[in-house]
Amino acid sequence: MITKGVNEAMGVLLEAFPDMLVLGLSGNVCTDKKSAAINWINGRGKSVVAEARIKGDVLARVLKTDAARMVELNIAKNLVGSAMAGSIGGFNAHA
Repeated sequence: MITKGVNEAMGVLLEAFPDMLVLGLSGNVCTDKKSAAINWINGRGKSVVAEARIKGDVLARVLKTDAARMVELNIAKNLVGSAMAGSIGGFNAHA
């Protein structure tokens, strides 16, 4: 949306200054969904921390697993897998 707005503003400026040369609309800081240090440092959007306690019988019946296996999966995928992939900004499900 920002690019569309800037494009419209550039059109207005070009009418006022017809000899103006437009080189580009982006400052190349548009790292909204890319791995970049600026997103790691400043974060993106809103941050939410949530906690849920799920009883063992519910894990077994609904998710067909147990807490120990979920911890093992978290370590294998989110920690080890992210490290092996060279994830930037942390080792979690969204890194």
